[in-house]
Amino acid sequence: MNLTESIKRPSLHEELVERLRNLIVEDVLKPGIKVPEKELCDAFGVSRTPLREALKVLASEGLVELLANRGARVTRVTLEELENTFPVIAMLEQLAGERSCQNLSDAEIAGIQERHDAMVKAYKARDRKSYFQANQDIHNALIAGARNQILETHHRMLAARVRRARFMVNVSEDRWAEAIQEHEQMMEKLHARDATALGELMKSHLMNKCAAHVKSMVEAADDAAQS
Repeated sequence: MNLTESIKRPSLHEELVERLRNLIVEDVLKPGIKVPEKELCDAFGVSRTPLREALKVLASEGLVELLANRGARVTRVTLEELENTFPVIAMLEQLAGERSCQNLSDAEIAGIQERHDAMVKAYKARDRKSYFQANQDIHNALIAGARNQILETHHRMLAARVRRARFMVNVSEDRWAEAIQEHEQMMEKLHARDATALGELMKSHLMNKCAAHVKSMVEAADDAAQS
């Protein structure tokens, strides 16, 4: 053990990027609004320079649009974005599922099982916030289990772009039940270390999620047009 090695902490830049990303993903900063830079600087206790550097990162991720001499605006989630992004994420998750079966330790798989059990419990209680957190933990653990930093980085960037959709759509009870069944099958294949089957399940799970989001957005747009 190297006792002289310094403890690594998130830098101000990384912390700002993460906080701003969460505000957008969790729909606190609404699609289409101009980013309130002064308000955020006051809230975070930072100057505009590091805030704007963080916004440049989010612009590269497609979460904000930089406006010439006018700050930044939160981008909108569109059907085209979902339909273009989900297939790429699905391919990354397929590869992650295959690699995770080979790389995860028994203890790590047990940890994922615990989060799965928590997710099922939240589903039965209709606790959507806890359900989504456990669901996200499971997918993140499987992505990390691939032991591939490039895969993990690209997945994190793309997942942030489409994760906003869950706050915009009302997933039906039928789809929610199907998602639980898909996760049950995924856990079965993970315990069996069936790499090919788990990869295929993770891919189809993401595409089913995409179809549900697209359907809900289309229905919402139709309702708005008729009102």
